[in-house]
Amino acid sequence: MKRELLQLLIRTLKEQEALIVVCVLASSGSTPRGSGATMLVFEDGHTEGTIGGGAVEHAAELHAKELLKSHSSDTVGYCLNKNDVADLGMICGGDVTVYFQYLYGQEQLPLFEYLSETYEQNRSSWLIRKIEDRTVVSMGVYDKEGLHFGDGIGQEALLKLIRPGAVYLKGEPSYYAEPVAEAGFVYVFGGGHVSQELVPMLAHVHFPVIVFEDREAFADPKLFPGAYDVILGDFREIEASITLSGEDYVVIMTRGHQADFEVLAQCLKHPLSYIGCIGSRSKIAATKQRLIGLGYPEDCYDRVHSPIGIDIKAETPEEIAVSITAELILHRASLHPEI
Repeated sequence: MKRELLQLLIRTLKEQEALIVVCVLASSGSTPRGSGATMLVFEDGHTEGTIGGGAVEHAAELHAKELLKSHSSDTVGYCLNKNDVADLGMICGGDVTVYFQYLYGQEQLPLFEYLSETYEQNRSSWLIRKIEDRTVVSMGVYDKEGLHFGDGIGQEALLKLIRPGAVYLKGEPSYYAEPVAEAGFVYVFGGGHVSQELVPMLAHVHFPVIVFEDREAFADPKLFPGAYDVILGDFREIEASITLSGEDYVVIMTRGHQADFEVLAQCLKHPLSYIGCIGSRSKIAATKQRLIGLGYPEDCYDRVHSPIGIDIKAETPEEIAVSITAELILHRASLHPEI
């Protein structure tokens, strides 16, 4: 669930108004949105978020409005075989399982407020639902401290649910877990044209991004929609402005080779989750030799993704941003937390 939707949900509950959380639990085939896609439907009829648009979303919206009237929850499977696709006017086929959760009052408010805190404190967290008879009977939040709330959600289920992506375990009971907040920032060093394309793209796929730039004109938050923060600092002394952790990502693309090197030399002193540096293969070889000359071990550069990004023959800033975003998504998906 996106931060904006979570904040809106909390505000609605505080105002003693009802809403339906519409969430895709599972999908197969060429369905428009995957697990975790979420839409909120309110008593006044308006919606926020999306589960993919089209006929399924329209049908889900109508069903949610009926559930608001009856104050009830439900789980619905939409079968999108060829005939159904034609009837629904859809261009993609597959099966979609959608959960409708009726919420009212402040009983669940502490759980959602705790979930919101994990966003603000940049802690990895998962929202877990236990479903019986098509209705959620228990919800919990899992983070590094363990399971919070979630009566009746056992360790055996958690072992299967805590994964980088959303997980739906169908059965009786069924379980659904989705990652909500991701620990670790993506520090983008440099605020040039590629960074200006990259930052909103990373933010759109739920990476919290901090831009670090030493030129005031390029440290303007207006250039970076969706950025968590924009810092004006000195590339030669980055730790005067930030504290790097083992869960952080670093993307280095400053205005020149020297600044790139200065940032990289500092970052290599930290056990970061990911380090990527823009540049040619000749620059890589030269950088390795400079690092070795400063006393870094010969394998120090093995940790660095350079040239950064998945090789899609990208040339423009927009294309390079796509390749870097794809590599960071792939890296994030490879991380399997232990519980």
